[in-house]
Amino acid sequence: MDGEDQKFWGEVCQDLIEESQRAISPLIGSQKGGEIVKMGADGTPTTLIDLVAENKVLEVLEGVGRPLTLISEEIGEVNIGEGPPEAVLVLDPLDGTSNAVKNIPAYGISVAVAPIPPGHKGPLTIKDIQMGVVKNYATGDIYSAVRGKGAFNNGKSLKPSPKQDLSHISLGAYVYRMDMGKIEVLCKSVRRMRIMGAVAIEISYVADGTYDAFVDVRNNLRVVDVAAAKLILEESGGIVTDSDGKSLNGTLNVMEKTSLVATCNTVIHEEIMKILEGI
Repeated sequence: MDGEDQKFWGEVCQDLIEESQRAISPLIGSQKGGEIVKMGADGTPTTLIDLVAENKVLEVLEGVGRPLTLISEEIGEVNIGEGPPEAVLVLDPLDGTSNAVKNIPAYGISVAVAPIPPGHKGPLTIKDIQMGVVKNYATGDIYSAVRGKGAFNNGKSLKPSPKQDLSHISLGAYVYRMDMGKIEVLCKSVRRMRIMGAVAIEISYVADGTYDAFVDVRNNLRVVDVAAAKLILEESGGIVTDSDGKSLNGTLNVMEKTSLVATCNTVIHEEIMKILEGI
């Protein structure tokens, strides 16, 4: 991504963040915001606050002046503007919907940008993401990264935890509606557990050392939900794979699913993988 594109798409991401936050603010902490209004393109229920966030995203993108493809969990995939799209924007307009409805301070937006090379045919994958931005609306923290240029939180360079002893780490995980036998050994091997229900924010927490690792071993995590945070963590120096230890390479669409092991360094990653492989 050259300097001109970086500036342009960075400004688009900033507009999306500001306008979406403004649009949903009256619904934060409200029962009305949590009302289910339809089924999303990914087959899961869409709440009113989700719909308001995504509608504002569409409104902003329709005014950017460049053709693009939007991939978002509620609307699915839609082309915006005239002519061949120049980029794919992958959005979770509201990461942590349930938290927002209950005013639990871990909810925000995830935006990832994958420029489309001239003449490219076929779908892009998560490896094509060149820019990622995640904002926790409740705290104001903005995590960002451009491929090859590092990762930042509110403009300050990010660096993951240096911990190398699994028994000393803080682990974030998705365990809701899971057979705990799949992850119980891992949970017992770490110092503390955190479950916040906002995956993009939680992966970003690994990038800044708030968490030391985050795992979701269900093979049911949407690729689009982690597209931005994956880049942020990798650019900070962290490690991201699936639960088999393989690099994520899923295509950018709302139905693509994966598992996730996101860690602060290779030592912790290897220790977690030993436990998961033994399950």
